[in-house]
Amino acid sequence: MQRPWRVPAGTGPAEVQHDAPEEGSVARLVVLASGSGTLLQALLESTREAGFPARVVAVGADRDGIAALQRAADAEVDHFVVRLADHGDRAAWDRALTEAVAAYEPDFVVSAGFLKILGPEFLARFPSRVINTHPALLPAFPGMHAVSDALAAGVKVTGSTVHFADAGVDTGPIIAQEPVTIEPEDDEASLHERIKAVERRLLVDVVAKLAHYRYTVTGRKVSFW
Repeated sequence: MQRPWRVPAGTGPAEVQHDAPEEGSVARLVVLASGSGTLLQALLESTREAGFPARVVAVGADRDGIAALQRAADAEVDHFVVRLADHGDRAAWDRALTEAVAAYEPDFVVSAGFLKILGPEFLARFPSRVINTHPALLPAFPGMHAVSDALAAGVKVTGSTVHFADAGVDTGPIIAQEPVTIEPEDDEASLHERIKAVERRLLVDVVAKLAHYRYTVTGRKVSFW
C-alpha cells in the first residue's frame, strides 16, 4: 500500500495532505542506517507484532559491513548498499539512493542513524514522508553534537524529537517530542543512552500514528485527524 498524498485545492505549496490508509492496510517502510541499527531493531520488533500498521520492506545503507545490515538479514528483510564512493558526485549518489529506495514503493522512509544528508531529489520524491530522529528538543541543539551541546549549555531538560526531514539540518516539521531530564551526574554517554531509550519508543509510536491516521503538513506544523 502506498499512501496517497496531495496538495489540497486552494492551498499553497507549503501544505501537503496525506490521506488515511484503507482499513486493514499496512504501510511500507524503508529504513536507512549507517551503524548499529538499534532504531531499526525497535522497528523490526514492533512491526512483527499483530495489528501493527506498518512493516519494514527494506533496509538501505551507505556503507558495507554494518550491524544494521546484519539485523536486516537476520530478520529476512531485503537490504542494499549505495556507497557515495561508487558515484561520480553527491548528486549522482542521491539519484541512485532515490531509485534504490523508490523500487520498494515505500509509504515512509525512516532515517535511523543514517549519517548522510539526503539530497533534493530524494526529498522531492518522498515529500513529507522521510522521518528522522534527533537527540534534543528541536529547534534547540540541532546538528551532530546535540547531547554535548545540551550539557554544555547547562539546560535541565533535553529530549528526543521525531520530525520530517527537509533540506535543512534538523529543521523539518516536528511530529513528536518527549523530554528527558538531565541529572546532575550525567555525562554525554549516560545522557545519550537515556535519550536513545526514549527515541526508540517514540519512533515506533510515531510510525504507528503516521501509518494509521490522516495528517497534514502545513509549513512546520503537523496535524493529525
